[in-house]
Amino acid sequence: MKRRNLLWYSLLFAAGCTTRINSANNNSEQLPVTAPKNLKFAVTDVSGIENLQRDFGVFRTTLEEVLGVKIEFFPVENPTAAAPALLSREVDIVFAGPSEYLILNARAKAIPIIAIERSNYHSIIVVRADSKIKLLPQLKGKTIAMRKIGSTSGHIAPTKLLIDAGLNPQTDFKTVMLDDKGVQALKKGEVDAWATASDRYKNILESEGLSEKDFSIIFTSKLLPSDVFVASNQLPSNFIEDMRSRMVNNQDKLIKSLVSAKANRKYQGSKFITANDTDYNMIREVYQKIGQGNFL
Repeated sequence: MKRRNLLWYSLLFAAGCTTRINSANNNSEQLPVTAPKNLKFAVTDVSGIENLQRDFGVFRTTLEEVLGVKIEFFPVENPTAAAPALLSREVDIVFAGPSEYLILNARAKAIPIIAIERSNYHSIIVVRADSKIKLLPQLKGKTIAMRKIGSTSGHIAPTKLLIDAGLNPQTDFKTVMLDDKGVQALKKGEVDAWATASDRYKNILESEGLSEKDFSIIFTSKLLPSDVFVASNQLPSNFIEDMRSRMVNNQDKLIKSLVSAKANRKYQGSKFITANDTDYNMIREVYQKIGQGNFL
């Protein structure tokens, strides 16, 4: 009897040890790699520490809470400056537009964390209300105002629309980069069409004291690729995965803090989605067609 009891207790003890070992192993698999003490955060289209604080100060504080890591701003001089900063580990996380993402991916092997999908992010091509231009092929031989070189909604996507309409961007139309002043050039007849983002259109007209009745939208693109948060490839892969999981699980809080800044109201109603590299192939194609493939 004593021998049988001893054997029984021995089996229970062994089972208990096995259970504790398996539990410990399972827990260790679920724990993320020890997070760095701090992270440097840059935004490709915001320069200067004051502007970063104004437009992303509340978001940074919320992201610190979500990740449990101290986050410092790292201002960049221009959209492409984030690439060498990532390579030299001066910056760890970058919030980038679609075109800038391709630069960071090509030059610094940046890893996408999560994308933010805007519900009304399209390119539109606008003409004057009295224009005889109704279709994109009619823009052959015309002058088109766009925003700035590399702008997804104000340069790359409109160029793609014109390419798909059968026009050669190097020979069939003239492009002038006028930022938001393109609408005034269109109004005065200095250009034949104007390309901009659908979620900026009304705000630009209002700021310039113009009316929608003076213009006609002749084409609207499909939903454009999303802006994306990317990470340095020198960060541990499971820490990046942990960041992604935490951001998705806390997206309502993060997006609310993001849109609290006036400059980021365009993200109102947005959501975090998986960032798929293939979603950005349209931009790669345009750079090739305009003879700037080496840029990426």
